[in-house]
Amino acid sequence: MLISKNIAKSSFEEVTIDEGFLVLYFKNDLQETTEIKRLISQDFIQFHFAVKGHCSFLFNDGNYVFDLKEENALLLYNPERDLPIHLNASANSWIISILISIKKFHGLFSNEANYITFLSEENKNKKYYKDRIISPSMFIVLNQMMNYNLNSSVRSLYFRAKAYELLSLYFNRSEDTDIEQCPFLVDESNVTKIRQAKEIVIARMAEPPTLQEIADEIGLSLKKLKEGFKQIYGDSVFSFLLDYKLEVARKLLDSGHFNVNEVGLKVGYSTASHFITAFKKKYGVTPKKYIQSN
Repeated sequence: MLISKNIAKSSFEEVTIDEGFLVLYFKNDLQETTEIKRLISQDFIQFHFAVKGHCSFLFNDGNYVFDLKEENALLLYNPERDLPIHLNASANSWIISILISIKKFHGLFSNEANYITFLSEENKNKKYYKDRIISPSMFIVLNQMMNYNLNSSVRSLYFRAKAYELLSLYFNRSEDTDIEQCPFLVDESNVTKIRQAKEIVIARMAEPPTLQEIADEIGLSLKKLKEGFKQIYGDSVFSFLLDYKLEVARKLLDSGHFNVNEVGLKVGYSTASHFITAFKKKYGVTPKKYIQSN
């Protein structure tokens, strides 16, 4: 089951992977902090990943605050009391949360309890909190989950596969495995450079630079830029940019402050006809009909 909604320039999706296994996606594209709340019972283990920006978790009615920085993860489990999600997401932040019941989790990792600390017999009834840096391999999967471009018929299957992949990478005992699977990430600075490339095309989406100009700016070869971007974001640079531009356009139309021509110009289309064609291809309706439907 997939539940989604848009909140101004923020979006929230909740995907049921299995019984007792949920994934929450939150994008806050506002220039201000947004508050998120969700009731979670004590039966669930929580994994929170700050993919972009940072957020603050509030506990005990705000008496205790834990700040989760960008590219960091937080594991929470307390069998003694419910731990509802109450967080403040900073401006321009992306967060993915995995919620899995302890029963479901034990079924996945029952043979690995000797190295997963809080699964041990000694700790199974104790609360557990752990924060850690997101590994390069997890970073790739998280970005693929946030930037998927799939038909609705296979979305749930894709989310299911990626959620299991993310959990397996989280508990992977050796980061050497990540390097073997992804030679490009032997040097973590490559990941940073690819992220810079993404920020460049987003910042200049109305008049994007050429691939060679981007490669020169971030200090990678053209080949590594193409391969690395595809590896991390699951799409080519300009396919990613096209999807991003059209999503921005959709949000601008939602705002009601701009007409179709103005929105097209803002996202880099020199003619309204080209914008209308691209919008219809992605969303199945023209911008005008989309406005009317809302």
